[in-house]
This record gives sequence, structure tokens and C-alpha cells, in this order.
Amino acid sequence: MNVIFEDESIIVCYKPAGVATQTKNIGEQDMVSLLNNYLSEKGQQPTIHVVHRLDQPVEGVMVFAKTKEAANNLTKQITEHSFKKHYYAIITRESFPEEGDLVDYLVKDNRTNLSKVVKESDPRAKKATLRYRTVDEWDDKKLLDIELFTGRHHQIRIQLASRTAPILGDVKYGGVATGRNLALCSYSIGFKHPVSGESMSFAIKPEGEDFKDSKIANSN
Repeated sequence: MNVIFEDESIIVCYKPAGVATQTKNIGEQDMVSLLNNYLSEKGQQPTIHVVHRLDQPVEGVMVFAKTKEAANNLTKQITEHSFKKHYYAIITRESFPEEGDLVDYLVKDNRTNLSKVVKESDPRAKKATLRYRTVDEWDDKKLLDIELFTGRHHQIRIQLASRTAPILGDVKYGGVATGRNLALCSYSIGFKHPVSGESMSFAIKPEGEDFKDSKIANSN
């Protein structure tokens, strides 16, 4: 368990790609069970609360609450869009614009567990907004630095795929199969501490194989 920060209210940690945030599948480890075991081994109450999620094939930095009060506070920050989230994504479309704001209206299909872009007039639609810029290019790949303003289901994945720029390895949305998890990493989060109100931010480097040739993997 890679714990980056911990106090009485929160745990900030790295979620490896391939591990679910929380799952109902019996016998499958997820971040909640791993963190509860971690607390139990230290003689603490296993009281982990989920406040945000990462898709199972996505790696990244996450914060979990250790108390209900902390969970409510962090959830409120997410609802009010004051919780900052940044991602790295690799796409394989060379002609994609260098930077931009993407705004779409999304609907999740519960039957297939996929999201799709729909018209704003669709009564089920939820607005999805992000901003991106290209920070590296090599071979046929572009590395995007993405600031996520809303947290919709598969948001980054479908917003890029709908512009014929699916994430590398994201076969669900038309990406090139690599035999590895998709090249998407939540590399930075920022929020106010739920008790002290202090501004906090945490960042990691992607560990995924597809990021190895990028500037970010080789920077100090």
C-alpha cells in the first residue's frame, strides 16, 4: 500500500491500474478493502469512506476519508467544483489540436457500462467539461495534461474518443489495444483539508508502461 499522506481524517494514496476503487465482486481486492486492512493492521478502526473514484484500469492519486464528517466535507468540495483534479492521457491522433476546452453532454448506459455523447436537450444528459493542453509528443503519440472540471462516468475517455482521439489502450472506446491498462493517470489532486481548512495538493508520476518514453517520466 503506497500511502502518501495520512492523519486522523484522511488518507492520500496511489491507486495502481487494475485495482477497483470499490467493488461488489466477492474475493476481489479493491482500494477500500486494502485500506481497511492497512488500518486494522495498525490497530485502527477500518472506517474508509469513498469520496471520489477512478476507473479500474486507471492509475492515480486518491484521497479517502477516515470519518463520515471528513467524507461529507470532501464530497461537498467535489460538488462545488473546488476539488482540483489533473490527469495525463496519451492519445494516438497526431492532428489533434494542441489545446482546448471540451464541453459535452453525456449519458451513461447502465446496461453496457459505457457513456455516450448526446444532445443538450436530452433529459438524461449531464454536462461534462475539461481543459487540456499537449505537453509532449513522440512517435505517433500525444501526451495531454487535462484539468477535469466535472466528474462524469468515463468522462475523459468518451470526450476524447468522440473526437476520434481515444486514449491509448482504451479498447472500450476504440483505442489501440496494447495488452496493458489504458494510458490515463490521475496525477494530481488538490483540496482543502476537511478539518483544518488548509489547502493541500498531492502529485505523482505515472507508473504505466506507456508513459515511460515521455518527458514527465524522465523529469526530476
